[in-house]
Amino acid sequence: MFHSPQMVKKRVPEWLNSSLWSSTPSPSLDDDRVQPYTSKPTTITSSSSTSDYEPPSMVDPPIPVPPPKPTREDKPPPQPQSTDSLPNHEDKNNTTPSPEDISRQAQLLVELSRKTINLRDLRRIASQGIPDGAGIRSTVWKLLLGYLPPDRGLWSSELAKKRSQYKHFKDELLMNPSEITRKMDNCTNCDTDESKGQGKGLLSRSEITHGEHPLSLGQSSVWNQFFQDTEIIEQIDRDVKRTHPDLHFFSGDSSDAKSNQDALKNILIVFAKLNPGIRYVQGMNEILAPLFYVFKTDPNEEDAASAEADTFFCFVELLSGFRDHFCQQLDNSVVGIRSTITKLSQLLKEHDEELWRHLEITTKVNPQFYAFRWITLLLTQEFNFADSLHIWDTLLSDPEGPQETLLRVCCAMLILIRRRLLAGDFTSNLKLLQNYPPTNIRHLLYVANKLRVQSSG
Repeated sequence: MFHSPQMVKKRVPEWLNSSLWSSTPSPSLDDDRVQPYTSKPTTITSSSSTSDYEPPSMVDPPIPVPPPKPTREDKPPPQPQSTDSLPNHEDKNNTTPSPEDISRQAQLLVELSRKTINLRDLRRIASQGIPDGAGIRSTVWKLLLGYLPPDRGLWSSELAKKRSQYKHFKDELLMNPSEITRKMDNCTNCDTDESKGQGKGLLSRSEITHGEHPLSLGQSSVWNQFFQDTEIIEQIDRDVKRTHPDLHFFSGDSSDAKSNQDALKNILIVFAKLNPGIRYVQGMNEILAPLFYVFKTDPNEEDAASAEADTFFCFVELLSGFRDHFCQQLDNSVVGIRSTITKLSQLLKEHDEELWRHLEITTKVNPQFYAFRWITLLLTQEFNFADSLHIWDTLLSDPEGPQETLLRVCCAMLILIRRRLLAGDFTSNLKLLQNYPPTNIRHLLYVANKLRVQSSG
């Protein structure tokens, strides 16, 4: 390929090399990673290196800007809470919150105490990371996803309405055809003389219509639809059982784990039946898991008890911005997954053309080989569970939707390991990108935000 002599390699900006960022990764819930959904088997490797950048001594680190003080002085900052009810086998060694976390928690509690929530201020604070504890993340995520209205006075009625609606969905959509037939017959019997209602709930053979017969293959047959749904339900069941096998919250033989799995299955089945154009696509369970975990571990018992309903509606809202990525017919369209991956490639070229050229031209690593999973699963498979929640704080705080922020985070992931990628060939780079090394999440999000500033500058 012809290289223009006028091309000048862009130097890596000095802020990337700041000694402000330590190379110690955030504490993980477990060192074992969840096996990702990928068409090609990959070998899980571990690496102690978290960043390719060695801070040069001549570069002065940027001075971190302290978080703003709470806007109201009438409520003192609360005592820091322990981490979000992590399952009992997870690492809780790092339970002492930093001064920044304490300040941010106080700011968020002030915002959440207002009669009308200022979503702009809430997004600004939450984008820096939501401290664990006190149920803050649960409430903030519901607000960021539009499930809760800004007016606190409407919360109670809105929650009651939505939770009742979800119960109705379950009652209508999780019945098998025998229950449907029995229910229809019961309704018919209500309009007839009770003395004639012999054998309530059971139709005689002559009364069973063709569409209600189990052997009917008609498109409108409830049994034909039931058998089609069964295939999807079986796939959902298999995937849910593989969801975060390293977390007792989702896996194991405990009654809580089984109850949590049942909730995930219910949500995915109801979603599939309400969205016949998409139904269920493998990997949706991984996007659902963080939402359900955050809502189910809310210290508020009433909210925790309704976590399944709340998760369903928040899942629908979150997926609305990404649903085209799960529609195979749209893969090659301007809104499909391939178009989104192309945007990531263009973003990398804009900010680090040398790395882009080495990956896509020299070593011919197609971004689809690694970015497909990064984007469709919202990075849930690339980091430990606690770090994924922190990344989602930032993704959900974007007022324009999470996709643009997601692409910047993905681009920052590439830039942070650029030295290893530039030194690697096709095989080593693909292995590295499909098994991303542990990294400092604060640094990663800092770099991603810098890309936003540079792009708008």
